Amino acid sequence: MIILLYVLIGFMAQMIDGTLGMAYGVSCRTFLRTIAGVPASIVSAVVHCSEIPTTLVSGISHWKLKNVDSKMLLKLIVPGVIGGVLGAYLLSDLGDMLEPFIDVYLILIGIFIFTKAFQKEGKKPKDMGMLVFPLGLVGGFLDATGGGGWGPVVNSTLIATGQDVKKSVGTTNTAEFIVTVAETAAFTALMVDFTSYMTIIIGLIIGGVIAAPIAAVLCKKIPVRPLLGLVGALVTGLNIYNLVLLF
Repeated sequence: MIILLYVLIGFMAQMIDGTLGMAYGVSCRTFLRTIAGVPASIVSAVVHCSEIPTTLVSGISHWKLKNVDSKMLLKLIVPGVIGGVLGAYLLSDLGDMLEPFIDVYLILIGIFIFTKAFQKEGKKPKDMGMLVFPLGLVGGFLDATGGGGWGPVVNSTLIATGQDVKKSVGTTNTAEFIVTVAETAAFTALMVDFTSYMTIIIGLIIGGVIAAPIAAVLCKKIPVRPLLGLVGALVTGLNIYNLVLLF
């Protein structure tokens, strides 16, 4: 059954996200475009719709574990929603015309994830100040247009500026639920034939739900740095392949 392919993609993406705290959307979009051949104008909407259950569970879990900075959360949600809705509108309007630009963006994200494997830790926290709003705006916009990127952009930036790692991951993931709901609502309103892709959405959800508890356990056992390098190389390589096919 073809739904098993989407279950596998959802499983793989959630395993990556559950162990790294990022890259569910980036991984899902890359696999759907490369393996399943889902159109660029549809893949982001499909990914975000399937992501709602996983971000909800993740957000609740982090909130209960007190891994959320409530002040930072509110500062990220508003610009994240604005950027996400704008990105959804742009993607639904231009569709496949954005495909080469999105591939280039994901190649850069892949390289960025790869370099995280060699990044030194222990930086002193820097005051984000007014930078939080544009960070959320850019993160939401790129997340909607690229089918993923909220985690790599927002979470990585917070950690790179020396913010507490657990608080950064928890706050970013919790805010992501609200941003994802807003993006999905925008995609639903803008795309008439959205329901015809329910098989993909259901498959991704099933795979993600199965992987979530497994990834949570492996998160404590698998070395993060080698996994970052592997995922970064995979995302970069597959999107270079997509770009070559376009030209």
